[in-house]
Parts: sequence; C-alpha cells; structure tokens
Amino acid sequence: ALADSIVFDKTGTLTNAEPVLEKVIALGDYSEAETLKIAACLEEHFPHSVARAIVKGAADRDIVAHGISTTLHGKRAIIGSRHFVCEDEGIEITDEQQAEIDEKSGACSVVYLAVGNKLTGALCISDPPRPEAEEAVKQLKEAGITNIIMLTGDSAKAAEITAQKLGISDFRAQVLPEDKHGYVQQLKEHGHRVIMVGDGINDAPALAAANVSVAMSDASDIAKETADITVRGADLTQLAAIRQLSEKLIHRINSNYRFILLFNSVLLLSGAFGLLQPSASALLHNASTMAICAKSMTPLEDKKRKKKNK
Repeated sequence: ALADSIVFDKTGTLTNAEPVLEKVIALGDYSEAETLKIAACLEEHFPHSVARAIVKGAADRDIVAHGISTTLHGKRAIIGSRHFVCEDEGIEITDEQQAEIDEKSGACSVVYLAVGNKLTGALCISDPPRPEAEEAVKQLKEAGITNIIMLTGDSAKAAEITAQKLGISDFRAQVLPEDKHGYVQQLKEHGHRVIMVGDGINDAPALAAANVSVAMSDASDIAKETADITVRGADLTQLAAIRQLSEKLIHRINSNYRFILLFNSVLLLSGAFGLLQPSASALLHNASTMAICAKSMTPLEDKKRKKKNK
C-alpha cells in the first residue's frame, strides 16, 4: 500500500515467455541453415524459453540437428548473449557486423553464435508483451505507483521498443541477474519502497531484496517460494487490484485502531471518574471488540465490482 516503485523483469513477466525465432543472420562461413542447425544442437538440451525458440525454429524449417557437441570439427562452438560471447568469451564483433545485426534485428532479442573463435551468425528472437501488460502499467500509474521500471537482459534497442509499447519510461537493458538485485537495493537506499515482480530463477535474489515481492501463477517454483505474494492467475492487471485492496486494508486497520484507542480511552476515563461501573466497562469493552472483529470480517471489495471483474 505504501510502495512508490515497481520493478518488472521483462521476459516471462511482461511477456509470455514464449519467444519465437524471427530471423537468422549468417555472418561467417556458414549458411543460414547451417548456422541455425549448429545453434539448435547447442540449445536443444537447455531448458530455457529462448533455447526452445531456436530448436523449434530449426524444426519448423525441417532442419534436423543431432549429435553435434560444443566442439565442431575440433573448433570451439559457443552461443549466447553479446555480453557472454564478446566480453566473457573474447569473441570479436566488428562494427560492420554489429551494424548489420542492429539493422536486421529490429525489436528482436539477439543470440550470438561463434565457431572457432569467430562470429558465425546471430539469431533474432521476438517475445511480444502480454496482451494486458499495457493496461496493467496504466492501472498501476492510476493507483499511485509513480516509478515503474523494466529490467531485461535484452539489447537497449529491443528494451526501448518494448518499454514504449507498454508506456514505461524507465528501463535497464543488458542487465545481469546480480545487477537486478543491486538495482533493487539501490532504489531502497534512495528511500523508495519497492515492489519487485519476477518469474525466473534469476529473479529470486531481486525478489528477496524488495520490500514486497510478487510472482505470477506461471512463475518458477523458486520465484513463488521467494515471493511475498503469489497471484492466482497470470493477469498482470491483478497487480493494480492488489494495490487497491492493500490500501483499503491499511485504511481499515488504521480506522479500527483509532476507534479502539478512542473508545477504550473514554471507558478508562469514565471508570476513573466514577461514571461507569467496572462491569459496564467490561461489557462495553468486549462488545466493542466483537463489533470490530465483525467489521473486519466483511469484504474489502464491493461484491458487484468483484463480479464485474470476473
């Protein structure tokens, strides 16, 4: 109820985590089909949505890839993000190659493939936002969340296009899992009360660091275990509903507290000045407690509105 910032992980939270292979860019000695075949071989046993998109893309194009390991004809074969391929593994990506990839990839996320310490190709993966994501962001703004941030490991260009579609002005691209945790901590250190919404294993540290963490019903087990709140469905608009319920609950708690404090103070003063007998005071005190309990058990949400939302 008091939060002023919400941080979204992009893949699997703002999107459906069902990415599709859109394009293969061949940059080296291999054709597009050969590039995709190698990539599918490397990815087919890796349980990640992007890996499944590459393998499915190869199958849809009738490209069969079996029996090839991460060493191809005695050469090292690697596949991954630009950070992994370029910075961690030391593969050189020329300005010309990067310009071609940027031009052809559009809003897609890019997975880089290198064979024999040489960039071989790039695979463009699209992961469109959930249908209700834009409306969910709008509702959160109306509910008083002034600071909405999207974190993603995608390129800056892909992140910017997704953020524009959803009406999110603040985003961070090419973010590593440990960076998500650090960013949430940084927001808290600057005095923000932070809600973190994530779905994957990599989001667990950031979920743990937030003031309040939320996982959708289709999130990973560890994300749901770490989260303070698990939403029953996968509809992002429920986040605004939870915000409104939280505000109503806090209002009810404060209202009850003020009433109890005032009523009991009146009883104490009345007893002290002899206006009420102890038996009458005890009766009124217990009656007020039962009344407050009964009031607290009433629904926070209007039944007609709840039925309409369903």
